[in-house]
Amino acid sequence: MAATTGFCKGLANTWCLRIQIRSLGQAGIRNQSAEAGGAEKLAQRMRQERKNRGREEQINESPVKQQVRKLVQFSQQLQNVHPNVLAKALARSIVYQDEEIVVVDKPYGVPVHGGPGVKTSISDVLPVVAKILCGPGVETLYICHRLDKETTGAMVLAKNEKMAEHIQHLFRTRQVLKKYWAVSVGVPVPSEGFLEIPILEKKILGPQPHYKMTLAPNYHIGGEDRELVKTQKNRNAHSAVTRYRVLDSVGSCAVLELHPITGVKHQLRVHMAFGLGCPILGDHKYSNWNSLAPQKLPQSTLKKLGLEQAKARYLPVHLHACQLSLPVLEGQKNINLLCKLPRFFCNSLQKLKLQLPQLDKTKE
Repeated sequence: MAATTGFCKGLANTWCLRIQIRSLGQAGIRNQSAEAGGAEKLAQRMRQERKNRGREEQINESPVKQQVRKLVQFSQQLQNVHPNVLAKALARSIVYQDEEIVVVDKPYGVPVHGGPGVKTSISDVLPVVAKILCGPGVETLYICHRLDKETTGAMVLAKNEKMAEHIQHLFRTRQVLKKYWAVSVGVPVPSEGFLEIPILEKKILGPQPHYKMTLAPNYHIGGEDRELVKTQKNRNAHSAVTRYRVLDSVGSCAVLELHPITGVKHQLRVHMAFGLGCPILGDHKYSNWNSLAPQKLPQSTLKKLGLEQAKARYLPVHLHACQLSLPVLEGQKNINLLCKLPRFFCNSLQKLKLQLPQLDKTKE
């Protein structure tokens, strides 16, 4: 009897212990759920606060900052979107089209050719553009010349290889009249002239090794008399000739008309920065020789643009291919192609109080 009573008491104690352990476990689960719910609510509140701060910052942004932000977002979107989306954007930007060529207004920030780090380029989507514009009869379009990723404006595409080769020949033999508009930091002196300085590519050593195009002049100033001394020509240098003319200037900025006689990589940017000492507004690569630091702008220019120096890195390159005169066939008039300025360029001109003349649509 005593043994039976002891067994019952032990069984009851074990049962009570199990109930206590189960109760503690359920309480722990409830505490963990409560903590998880609290953490999730805290995360949601922090995300909402960030969104609210972002909206407040956008509301307080100056018009120029808003345009810069939108341009950066637009160029990033164009590089990351599905190729069909970029193709449709190009098809909507047609400046001219006939049976053999198409001219599009190239958007800012989109590379013409693929390469390291490039997700989508114009050359990648040309078959889709051809299908949209020309139907099944044209398999693809052919690039006739290149524009820098940061340059906007007129770009010629051919509908067949033979015409592409012909137009490429016209560019190589300098039969195509090319006109660019650019905003410079600094006012060139003299206000009009020619730059005939060869250009070559060099590797820049330092914390961020990179390559840049630079000048390789045939003359330098030397001797006590400060006379021009002819130097040995660099075999890797390319002949580069640019005609420039200041159209308007206010304070520390100017707007120029540029005619590249030759077609060397980054020719206009290099001649402006290193030849005239007046880099193009937003050209961070060629505003500093030894580094890739953002362009340093005068305080007066920052004030007019409504920017802080810390935000200057977001300024786009203000270089636009505004006009092409193309002698396609002998005995016919030149095809004169005009491209209006992008919105960010117009906004900067307005802020800097710079004015441009009207393009002559009849000029051949």
